[in-house]
Parts: sequence; C-alpha cells; structure tokens
Amino acid sequence: MSIGLGLIGTGFMGKAHALAYRAAGAVFGDLPELRLALLCDTPGEKAGAMARQFGFAAATDDWRTLVESPEVDIVSITTPNGLHKEMALAAMAAGKHVHCEKPMALTLDDAREMEAAARAAGVRTIVGYNYIHNPAFAHARRMIDEGVIGRPVHFRGVVDEDYQADPDLAWTWRATRAAAGLGTLGDLGCHLVSMAVGLMGPLESLLADTQTIHATRPLADGSGRAAVENEDTASAIVRFRSGAQGTLLTSRSAWGRKNRLDFEVHGTKGMIAFSQERMNELQLFVADEPRARQGFRTILTGPEHPPYGAFCPAPGHQLGFGDLKTIEAGHFLRAIAAGEPAYPDFTAALGFEAAIHAIDVAAREGRRVEL
Repeated sequence: MSIGLGLIGTGFMGKAHALAYRAAGAVFGDLPELRLALLCDTPGEKAGAMARQFGFAAATDDWRTLVESPEVDIVSITTPNGLHKEMALAAMAAGKHVHCEKPMALTLDDAREMEAAARAAGVRTIVGYNYIHNPAFAHARRMIDEGVIGRPVHFRGVVDEDYQADPDLAWTWRATRAAAGLGTLGDLGCHLVSMAVGLMGPLESLLADTQTIHATRPLADGSGRAAVENEDTASAIVRFRSGAQGTLLTSRSAWGRKNRLDFEVHGTKGMIAFSQERMNELQLFVADEPRARQGFRTILTGPEHPPYGAFCPAPGHQLGFGDLKTIEAGHFLRAIAAGEPAYPDFTAALGFEAAIHAIDVAAREGRRVEL
C-alpha cells in the first residue's frame, strides 16, 4: 500500500508535519509506504524551494490543485485557522484523508459541519493534538485506568505562553474573531482540554471568565491602533461526567512562560503531576507507603513506555516536540491502512472544540454552560 501526502503550508507546523511524515517510516516498522507527493505554498517560488527542502516530488501555489491531485491521498492542513474549514471540506469531498492542525475551525458550527462531512465521506481524519501522543501522557492514563491513584477526583491544568505579553507587539490577524476565532482558548486552551478529557473523561458543565489584557495593538505601518477582539486569558471551573471537578487556566500573555502545559490529577489514593517543559517525566505520589517514606517519585520515560523504544532503546535520552508529531503521523498512517478511526479524529476533536467555545460562552454570558 502506497500513500501520497499533500502538505498545505510550510510554516512552523508545516515543517513539523513534513519532518514527522518523513521520519515516521524510519521510526516505526509497521507503516505503509509514504510518498511526499505535493507541497503547496505561495508564492510559487517559495513552494518550489520548500518542496526541495522538505523532499516533496512537486509543488504548487494552488491548494485546490493539491486537493484534486490523484497523487495525493492525505491532505495535511497547516494554514491559518480561518482556512481550515474550506480546505478540509474540499479535501473530504475529493475522497482524501485529512490531517488538520487545531483548532478545527473558527466557530463551533463550522467544526460541526466538518465533522458531519467527515462521517458522510467515510474518510479518516486526525487533528493535531500532538501532546496527547506523549508516552508520558499515555503512561499517566494507564496508571489512572489501573487505579494506581484510586478514583480521580480533581484535575488542575494550566497552559501559558508569552507570545502576546508585549503591549507594543503589532496587531495581526490573530487578534480578530473573523480570521483567528478564539484567542488563547483556540491556540493553547484546546490542548489543555484534550489532556483533561483524555485523563478524566468527558466534561459535563463549566463556569468561566476571560479577559483581554491589551484592548488594542499598534498597526505594523504605524498608522494607528486596532482592536483586539479575542481573549488573552481564560479561566474555567469544570465538572466532568464522572463527578470529578477541576480547573483550566490559560494565558497567551504570561511573561516568561514559553510552553508551560502542566496538569495534576488528584485521586483518592495519590496524585500524578506533569509539566510539558519536562515532557519526559511524570511525578507520582502514592499514599499507601508508610508516612516516613511517602513522597513524590520521578518516573523517567524509556522503552517501557511505548512508543519511546521505537525512537531509542535507552531511557533518559529524551524525546522532543517533533517526536510527538512523528508518533501522531505514524498513528494516522496506521489508522488509514487498517481502515480504523484515528484519535483524535474530527468527532473526538469536536468535543474539544465544544469545550473551548463553552468557556467563551460561559464567560460572555456569566452562567454555567452544559456540554
């Protein structure tokens, strides 16, 4: 079985996808043959240069040409948020599998339309929540399922960066709902939701508040200032269907934070803690030890935590951000070959989208929102 990849976009995530798909076959031995068939960017000169750099066979400056190409079986969408829906719908209508970066779309209605189209088309889909493909995260989930910390009763999560902390940073499309949709919730908070749901199960309801710290930003040409329409921070108090509770906090204006994505799962017999900036470690506290010996232990990921061993046979040598994308790409290729759903597909990711939009609604309307 040979699968052709078409990549739209060559920025941060476009390069991450290209590297991940190129590496997946070398890392994993059970994947179908992959062809780097076609790359799309604008202008055409850039597309050609990036195709050569990334190893793609051909280039185009028209994403519709890529979607319609018989050489392409997977359409990988790494464009700005506002383009996801149109591209994904066209790709699925053409019978292509879709790998879409998060968030799925600007609005919940658009995400619902994409999910319905995926079910109707019968194609495989996946959304780029690479942090939940971390072997450490998978091990945390296994320990919770095995009852190592008892019944999970509380989740505490925070995700912070400082890419919008500077008040003098120029206004961009990211400040508008029409082009970006939500702010920190769409950029960062959705990752935290994916982790919370993966560990605790579905959300039931929530209360929330948001704020826009910098109400306006200077225009790049110096001609004035423009409004920031979406949120810089968001806070939610959540209830899971299991009865457990929790908090979700996110900020894109947190000075000094580069990729803080931390969680704690509190159980009736212990606790698990994780920090993305130390992504190869878990902290585990189990309460059944004698009090004189109680304390947190560090679990360092290694070959015993699949699929770490596919990358390296030795513990302590560390996986990185790009490796999580490689795991994600490998998982998607495996799902396509088997004709089975990937995770998170458009159906699962729609649940994450529903949660971040519920936080937005709860904050704007000042009420508890049911999911």
